[in-house]
Amino acid sequence: MKLLIGNKCYSSWSLRAWLLMRATGIAFTEQLVLLDEPGFKEAIFAVAPGSGGTVPTLVDGEIAVWETLAICEYLHDTQPEAGIWPRDKAARAHARAISSEMHAGFTALRGACPMNLGKRFAARDRGPGVARDVERLTGLWRRARERFGAGGPFLYGAFSAADAMYAPVVTRLDTYGIVVDPVSRDYMQAVLALPAYREWLAAALVEPWIVAQDEVDEPVLVNLRNS
Repeated sequence: MKLLIGNKCYSSWSLRAWLLMRATGIAFTEQLVLLDEPGFKEAIFAVAPGSGGTVPTLVDGEIAVWETLAICEYLHDTQPEAGIWPRDKAARAHARAISSEMHAGFTALRGACPMNLGKRFAARDRGPGVARDVERLTGLWRRARERFGAGGPFLYGAFSAADAMYAPVVTRLDTYGIVVDPVSRDYMQAVLALPAYREWLAAALVEPWIVAQDEVDEPVLVNLRNS
């Protein structure tokens, strides 16, 4: 299988699919398609004709899957032993529900705090919309950990697609200095310490490309790409 991804410093949706495949041991090759560059969609269509022209796009022979939750389900169907979703029915239903909520929601947080792994920003009040999103998502995390988290540090114990879906939010809370409760902080640390994530981060920090729309205009505490 081949996974088409965008810049690792900025592409939150690419991180989700890549992290899921790497952390669960699914073999694949990756192809970087630079964000906001001429020929972006054409480069994707050259590999995946008829796809959505977005990243991530998973290509498996003649099959192309270009939407992140659809990629999760395709991997669940084709790699049944990889543990894409929790095995317990109740946990699996909960994981799918919160993953769908992540896919469609938390727009205030995502808009105010675009994923940028190369910088750390000063903590500040980011408005009521962001506060509501943080309250909702950390509540989901605490509930998952309480009900289903025995046996591991992730939302459902073992790493699953739900953790991959929330990984870019974890990075946002970390890099923008947003304070969370102890349970959520412990969960965040588990994601940030995951070897697959550390591999992605290391590659992100040596990328030379800048995506201007994901560079927020506010003071930077640390520029990790120049350190």
